[in-house]
Amino acid sequence: MRYVRMPIEVESPEEYGYGNIRYNLSESSITDQSLGSLGLTIPDLTLLYNEHRGSPRLRELIAAAAPSLSADDVLVTGGAAGALFIIATSLLGPDDQLVVIRPNYATNLETPRAIGCEIAIVDLAFETGFAIDLDAIAAAVTPRTKLISVTCPHNPTGTMMAEADLRALADLAAQRGCLLLVDETYRDLSLGEPLPLAASLGPHVISVSSLSKAYGAPGIRVGWIVNGDPALQEKFLAAKEQISICGAVLNEWVAEQILEQRDAFLARTLPEWRRRLDRVAEWIAGDELLEWVRPQGGVVCLPRMTVEPMGGCDGFYRRLLGEHGTYVGPGHWFELSDRYFRLGFGWPTYDELEAGLAGISATLRG
Repeated sequence: MRYVRMPIEVESPEEYGYGNIRYNLSESSITDQSLGSLGLTIPDLTLLYNEHRGSPRLRELIAAAAPSLSADDVLVTGGAAGALFIIATSLLGPDDQLVVIRPNYATNLETPRAIGCEIAIVDLAFETGFAIDLDAIAAAVTPRTKLISVTCPHNPTGTMMAEADLRALADLAAQRGCLLLVDETYRDLSLGEPLPLAASLGPHVISVSSLSKAYGAPGIRVGWIVNGDPALQEKFLAAKEQISICGAVLNEWVAEQILEQRDAFLARTLPEWRRRLDRVAEWIAGDELLEWVRPQGGVVCLPRMTVEPMGGCDGFYRRLLGEHGTYVGPGHWFELSDRYFRLGFGWPTYDELEAGLAGISATLRG
């Protein structure tokens, strides 16, 4: 495998230095939680080798999202990034094809590239509301297609498929004899009812998620793969055992406590999330130099500048950070023009969000 560092990681705020940013609007999660904010005090845990699939209680809590699935259908991984790495390296090779939508979370593209498999990209378009085109996906599938890869709610646009489209996509994959991967890390942050857990739609469908985005716990590095095919899960387990053997006892204990209070946590989170989304919508509606597709889920959106900014896009991002202390995710993180930028509205404080939005508007005007 030939690894290349991804721009989204090279230029991430943690690499740049959080202390160098006043208003961080580049993050793709809600505000980072702490043990105190979650009401947790760590007990005297035994630091043994954990069960390789993940702790039984944690897997039960994850599987509870779909009555047709059980703890045996869950593999706990090192974040969603670890899950995606396991899936790609377990399933794809140079003789296989992947069909993947773009823009996308970078790992969904870069790990398959490192493997050297053929990649058929189906681009989403601003002009069609970043809606998934099922006909375009069907046209891209060939006899060599091993995997179709989508995200929903979508990163970086926040758009969502209708349930009928998700089911149609699962049916398409079944008819063509390939697997469907749905990265659903933002599933619990949806304007309406969350879509069914994708893995519940058939043993050929693989769900990936984590506690990083909707629960503000990226630091524990807990994600998971859900799939109802025992042979596939055995393959994924073999990969995990060669990478890390098992997960950390401490991290999985924290994850259990978070999911035990899932309903109460989301009851606090969702009203504030909607307030912030409404504020961003009001801001964009009042700025003629920006346009967007309003998100239906997640804590990110992808505004587009209606004209080239003064001094070009490079100049815009330099002034935005240098003069206004504001950091956003430029379009090239997602293989797009830098007239697009990912704006995360869930991570900063509300006052920091307001200051960052004002900084963007000021920078657009020079």
